[in-house]
Amino acid sequence: MRSPLQGGMPLRDAVVGAVVEIACDESGFSGTNLLRSTAPVITHASVDLTVEEAVALISTLRSGFRFSPYELKSGRFLRGSGADEALGWLRTALTGRAHVHVIDKEFFLVTRIVDLLLAEPTYAAGTRLATEHRPAALALHDAGHSAGGDWDAFLTAFVDCVRMKRRLPVHQTVRRFFEARDALLERDLGPAAHDVLRGLSPSHVRAVLSRLDNDDRSVPPPLEPLLPALAETVLSWSGGRRQVLVTHDEQSALTADRLTRLQRMLADRSTWAAGTDPAGALPDGVSPLAGLVMVDSRDDPRVQVADLLAGVARRMPGIIDDALRQPPPTPPRTER
Repeated sequence: MRSPLQGGMPLRDAVVGAVVEIACDESGFSGTNLLRSTAPVITHASVDLTVEEAVALISTLRSGFRFSPYELKSGRFLRGSGADEALGWLRTALTGRAHVHVIDKEFFLVTRIVDLLLAEPTYAAGTRLATEHRPAALALHDAGHSAGGDWDAFLTAFVDCVRMKRRLPVHQTVRRFFEARDALLERDLGPAAHDVLRGLSPSHVRAVLSRLDNDDRSVPPPLEPLLPALAETVLSWSGGRRQVLVTHDEQSALTADRLTRLQRMLADRSTWAAGTDPAGALPDGVSPLAGLVMVDSRDDPRVQVADLLAGVARRMPGIIDDALRQPPPTPPRTER
């Protein structure tokens, strides 16, 4: 017997104007284990296929390329005897119908340090909407690798600070975090990285942790990369001109409360609509994220295709060309 599906945010209001429906899945998600995972990146894939189109695509892979029903997971798919030909066919079939967003787990942690501990935490953190502090995150990330073990200790101390179940009392984890920060300051990381590290304030860090401990849900979960990944996916498909309805494989991180907060953040048109033609843009106050429904991937062939694409892209990032980075700018087929 299957457990009831959790999370999601059903469509509450009528969509406004054009809408596109997408199906999503990820590969490489390891929960809050962002440093000790065997997968250094997470890929979040989405497709705008209809159910019938997804069934036809899967049927072709199974019949034309002789993949069994159990081989449509990316690992077996790439090990199959006809993998090269099948992969080429899959890329062609999904051109203009798919999008892949890649998250480097280590860089995600660095953006969390900068966006949450140097500024006011928001649900825009970790996305293209939080550009103000992105140069600081890049500078710290690029310089940190030269510090070897001290860099690893710094990231580990950050994770220990913000995890939901800490191993040590908060005052000890904060002290260890700043001891690790001070060790990095002893290294020659360059002025830009040092400025970021010196900008970290014990009082501000304690204030953010206090908000987390008191269940202040306006602070985004620090170790959940799927929320900013979903935001990026929605923004890419929307283009500021249409709403996006999402069907997603079940993920406990995508709770109704978090999705509602993400939806509200995206409803602020000033945060994402720069450069959009006002004549075709979504109205003020209308979020590009219209709703999100959780499904079991076994029941939805569109999600199965997204799962296959996400897994292949994680194992072979070279396949992610422009055709898989940007959904088509053509008018959507679905109107509601």
